[in-house]
Amino acid sequence: MQAKTLAVILAAGEGTRMKSAKPKVLHSILGRSLLSWVVGACADARIDELVCVVGNQAQKVEEACKAAAAKHGIAQISVVEQKERKGTGHALMVAKEILEQSDAQNVLVVSADSPLLKATTLEKLIAMQQSQALACALLSFNASNPFGYGRILRTAQGDMLGIVEEKDASLEEKKISEANAGVYVFDKSALLYHLSALSNDNAQGEYYLTDMLSILLNAKLPCGALMAEDETEALGVNNRVQLAHAAKVMQRRINEAHMLAGVTMWDPDSVFIEADVTIMPDVELLPQVILEGNTHIESNCVIGPQTRIESSYIGEASLVEESIVVQSRVEDRVSIGPRAYLRPETHMKSQSKAGTHVEIKKSVIGKGSKIPHLSYVGDAVFGEGVNLGAGSITCNYDGFKKHKTVVGDQSFIGSDTMLVAPVSIGNDVIVAAGSTITEDVPDDALAIARSKQVNKEAYVSKLREKLQANTSE
Repeated sequence: MQAKTLAVILAAGEGTRMKSAKPKVLHSILGRSLLSWVVGACADARIDELVCVVGNQAQKVEEACKAAAAKHGIAQISVVEQKERKGTGHALMVAKEILEQSDAQNVLVVSADSPLLKATTLEKLIAMQQSQALACALLSFNASNPFGYGRILRTAQGDMLGIVEEKDASLEEKKISEANAGVYVFDKSALLYHLSALSNDNAQGEYYLTDMLSILLNAKLPCGALMAEDETEALGVNNRVQLAHAAKVMQRRINEAHMLAGVTMWDPDSVFIEADVTIMPDVELLPQVILEGNTHIESNCVIGPQTRIESSYIGEASLVEESIVVQSRVEDRVSIGPRAYLRPETHMKSQSKAGTHVEIKKSVIGKGSKIPHLSYVGDAVFGEGVNLGAGSITCNYDGFKKHKTVVGDQSFIGSDTMLVAPVSIGNDVIVAAGSTITEDVPDDALAIARSKQVNKEAYVSKLREKLQANTSE
């Protein structure tokens, strides 16, 4: 049986290089904060107890950490504030009391600014520490450019000797490509026993967690390093450039996972999919597609190009082309776009259509109903088989309140019609083009509400003669 592991997430840093009023760990990539990505990796690695060490803007980070834990199903979470930020080792010192009270046998330590860590890697690191009864197992990686990283020192047999930092490394040691990723799994008893041996006798006056490895090795306790399969897992985020780089790596991972699950992408580099989006097989994503929030797309849909969908449901075999869909529900075989805008609380029922330059807000569009082009519908309920002619709108706002428009089944609304809410149009109604409807229309009626046309014959030639006479004077 796997021994219980507690995770300590280091989230106290200032993040000054982000040049932001927002705490660094709350910056987001693809729908999740850096902190949430790390919490999610811990949860997927079957860790059910967290300690979050906060500092900079402690309350905001604490709230975010608890929200992330709840989202990812971790019920047991503690938060401790590192009021004086004196290094990574000091962060464990302020969490010491919580560690002592926990029934966990092992402690995973990870930074909240490492969103690219994989749960499978954390599981392997934990398994290595437990199976080999190590006092410490750390994660290393083969750095293509190790400059600035601590190098892993090993014996000829491959056993751990320690870590040498860049500033202290010899020329030969600087040639070592295996670098420290800053992720550790400690035997809790060994960690707590030796934690007080950490010293801040250095130029920065800080307690470094990397020194713990030397302390454990000097005490003749076994330590080891697991090399990550993917160098990108070790990438931390300290500025906006690194944030963008991490987002690109995560985007590639997410897109590849969807493609392997049966989703077609014409150009994966131009498709942006957030972490909580779900897509069924045989969906086709064209270039410049952005899928956000908890969006779900059923099979056989074609999405794009140049389409953004946020927190919406798209039913089977639907088409969304060059459009924006926000917090809406789209049923099966619906056609949207090009250049349509579905605002929150729109419900398009099966086989309905929202065509070119159509905007719909907080409305239900019935089965088979069509709004082909150049129309606005707000706060409305359309029945089945309704056709709304070009240039028609619902006038739902009187300057003070929003009002409802109801259109019955199989009704035909002519082009350039104003439906002034509150108003109800019955079933099987025809509304003449150019009408302004202010009163309810009963079933099976023709509604005509427009000014009387007047033709003044020979008017233009007389007007021209008059204008010419005025000009010659």
